[in-house]
Order: sequence, then structure tokens, then C-alpha cells
Amino acid sequence: MQAPVLVLKDSLKRESGTKVHHGNIQASKAVADIIRTTLGPRSMLKMLLDASGGIVVTNDGNAILRELDIAHPAAKSMIELSRTQDEEVGDGTTSVIVLAGEMLHVAEAFIDKHYHPTVICRAYNKALEDAIAVLDKIAMTIDVKDRATMLGLVKSCIGTKFTSQFGDLIADLALDATTIVGVDLGQGLREVDIKKYIKVEKVPGGQLEDSVVLKGVMINKDVIAPGKMRRKIFNPRIILLDWPLEYKKGENQTNAELLKEEDWGDLLQLEEEYIESLCVQILKFKPDVVITEKGLSDLACHYFSKAGVSGMRRLRKTDNNRIAKACGAVIVNRPDELHQSDVGTGAGIFEVKKIGDEFFAFIVDCKEPKACTVLLRGPSKDLLNEVERNLQDAMSVARNILKNPKLGPGGGATQLIVSATLKQKSSSVEGIEKWPYEAAAIAFEAIPRTLAQNCGVNVIRTMTALQGKHANGENAWIGIDGNTGVITDVKEKKIWDAYNVKAQTFKTAIEAACLLLRIDDIVSGMKKKHPPGAKAPSKPQVETEGDADNEQIIPE
Repeated sequence: MQAPVLVLKDSLKRESGTKVHHGNIQASKAVADIIRTTLGPRSMLKMLLDASGGIVVTNDGNAILRELDIAHPAAKSMIELSRTQDEEVGDGTTSVIVLAGEMLHVAEAFIDKHYHPTVICRAYNKALEDAIAVLDKIAMTIDVKDRATMLGLVKSCIGTKFTSQFGDLIADLALDATTIVGVDLGQGLREVDIKKYIKVEKVPGGQLEDSVVLKGVMINKDVIAPGKMRRKIFNPRIILLDWPLEYKKGENQTNAELLKEEDWGDLLQLEEEYIESLCVQILKFKPDVVITEKGLSDLACHYFSKAGVSGMRRLRKTDNNRIAKACGAVIVNRPDELHQSDVGTGAGIFEVKKIGDEFFAFIVDCKEPKACTVLLRGPSKDLLNEVERNLQDAMSVARNILKNPKLGPGGGATQLIVSATLKQKSSSVEGIEKWPYEAAAIAFEAIPRTLAQNCGVNVIRTMTALQGKHANGENAWIGIDGNTGVITDVKEKKIWDAYNVKAQTFKTAIEAACLLLRIDDIVSGMKKKHPPGAKAPSKPQVETEGDADNEQIIPE
């Protein structure tokens, strides 16, 4: 008996060859064109309606692209680049999309001439190696302890953002926050964990100038019994718990059979004694503040208020970790495991303040905090959201500099010197790879060209003048002033970029372009949606092996 073979008819759609390459390139160019106008200090803003009906006003490449709902797989891949860039280095989210789009655009001519994608990718990878070598050559090392230089660099990197109009404010906040949470790993290495140990609290009201970096932690909580517990304590002894200070309920349904009326009293007495024993174990360490991630019963609250201890309950795990880092406490899982060394004594003041309609607890003025809170004030939520996005970028730049203290020229100067060097080297590249290599060199000019377009100057004249200056190799620091569009020495104007951001942009853009070029088939296994009332598709047919041999499973 012949084995039955399952043949799925019309369930696979297939596109192939040059058509796919053109489709991918067009989709990538469309994504790049969406955010091209948001590059540079004189860039446009985009107003987006998010899924919940809220409004986002921003010129941050990643924030714009993540709100887009795009079906094309190549376009989705491009959007992923921006997210990767944002997570890795925090800046250059627009540049990476524009550069990747341009790399694919210049490759289109070679696809039409039937160049094999592998040849183009080989040339692009060679261009990437040479570009990184040029970047290493022109990069200069800075002293991270020189605050003025660091401030200038962070300010320059976020000069393209919306908050650049507020002067040094955001750069100051970012630099202060990253300096506080930085940890020396030895051998000149420094670890800065922005996500875990820097909390940004946005409180509408007041002016943007009121924003501060707190040397400690601020949490949106009040003490449990405001009338009975102190709201201001100097040099507090803080105990942090990850254990409920209430009677433990049974895991499953628990039945207790009571025969006498007194047994009920005994049961309640046992509960009270359990709570009391927990509180006694904690109070023998003479704490001023007890904070737990779990619940805290009324009885425990009574014992604490009688002993003059302020209590807070149901704190987030992340906030508890930050408090531990700030005041030097250790989070304890069981009160009977408490030691004197677990008590946090590093905080200068514990205070509960009312801001607007809500109460906030401040544990600040810590001696050597390794966690901090950035308190942002401002007139509206939309503005605060944009300021927070810009602050995250600024902190990422400061972190990059602390980890790798090298910088390169901004204002498109890096791309121009890379482009000029690659053009000269292209004459020494042998074989058919010479032309894609030269095209990659031209693609690097997309960044300065877009900067010039967004400034509103004559693009052709500006680009010609810049190419002329870089072709001579006289000064690698000649670029565009993004505010005026004038050709200038970016070193004098202090228009700088972090080395990490530039290197990551080049690598991500070229590798993504190579990935998309090497796709020659898009096979969709998704079912077609049939309109209501239409005839439902027939079930897959079970046929014999002999019949299946005559079938073409995937139609051309």
C-alpha cells in the first residue's frame, strides 16, 4: 500500500529574484524617508497618534519608528535597527536608518546590472573595515574627569534634540546621574547601569529649571500611619525587607475546627504573638525606617508607631534595590536573619513631601550613593515625556564616554573624511568589487547631505565645497554647523560625537544592508483572509504518492 502524502495547495506564496531585492530596497528607502527630516539640530518634529489615542511629539528616530505599524518584512527589519542602536548606545537612531537606506539605494544599480548580492556584500564589508580604521585614526581621547569637556560633548550630542533650547540643563542632569551610579571595575574600566540604578520621576507642575538629580531615591509612597509615624528623620537607620509583616495565610484552603469559644481567642492570640515576635526581632536593631516589598499589618504598624519607627509597605522590587544601593542597606528575606551590617546608615535624611496632590518619600543626601533619582518638573506630560527621552539619550552618551573615552568629529565631518578616504582607496581594489566599494563611499555622504537639506541651505554648493576640502585631506574636522548650515571647523565649534555611537552606526547600517541584499526569496505561509459570506477554502487533500509526483507543490 502506498503511503499517503499531504499536499498543501495555494498555502505558500513565493516571490523571488530581482523583484524581491527591489521590493526590499524600496521599503527600506521609505522607512529612511520618514525620519530623514528629523536629523540635525534644525530638524522637524513628528506628531504621532499612539494606539491608545495619546499624542507623541518627538524628533527621536526610535520613538517615531516604534509607533509605526508596517507590514513589509524588510521595513520591520529596518525599524529593528533603530531599536538596537537605542539599546546599545542610545544615540544615532536616525543616522543608522538614513545610512542603511542609502547603502541599499546605491546597491540598486548593481542589482539591475545583475551583480551577485554576495559580491556587493563583500565590497561593503571591506568598506566597513576601512571606515572603522579611518574612525580609529581621527578619534581623540579625552579626560573623563574634565567636567567642562564632558559637558560640552554631551551637550553637542543632544544638540539635535528638542531640549537643546534649554541650554546645559539636560547635559548637567545626565552627567551628574551617570557619575553617581558609575562603578570602577579596575584596569580603567567603568560600569554604568542606567536602567537599574537611575530612576526618572516625572512630576507635572513647576518649571523645567526645577529639575534636579537627587543623591538618593524618591518613591511615590507615604508612611502607613501619617499621624503616628514621623515624616522627617535625619541620619535614619533603614531596614529593607522582602517579607510580609502580617500573619501568613495558608497556601491552599485551610480549615480549622474549633470546639470551644476560647479556642478562637487562642487562634487570634497566636497570630498576634507571631506578628509581635517579627516586630521584636526587627526593633532590637533600633531602626528609624522599615520598608517592605510585601504587606504590613495594622498590628505591626501599631508596634512600629509605638517604637517611633516609620514604616512603608508594598514597594516595588526595583525601588527597593535602588534604596539598598543608595543607603548601603541589604535586603533581608527573613527578619530572623537580620544582622547589624544589613542596616542602612548611609542616608542623610528621610522625608515625606507633598508635591501637587501626591506624597513622595525622599531618602536623600546619601554619603556614597550608587543609585539616584532624576526629578523632572515641567508644564505638561507631553513635554516631560520628550524631556525624558532626551535625558535617556544624554545619559547613554555620558555612559559611552565613561566606558570608552574617545570622540570623533560631528556635523557630518566623520562621514565626509571616511567617504573621501574610501574613494581614494577604491582605485586599489581589484576586480568587480571596486564599483560597489566606491558606491559605499558615496553612500556615507548621505548624512552631511541630509544635514544640509534640513538647514535649508543650497545642498549642491555645500556638498561640493565640503568634498573639495576633504579630497585634499587638509583638515578632517571640516563639517557643517547644523544650526546655520555654514561650513566650519567642528573642533572649534565643539561639535563632537562619541566614538562608540559612530562605530556602532557604521557597523549596524552596513551589516543590515548586507542582510537585506542577501534575501532573494520571500515565502509567506500566512493564510488569506476570506471576506464574510465567501466560500470557505477546501480542506487539504490526501493523495497517494503516485498522484503527488505529478503535482507542483510550490507554483512558480
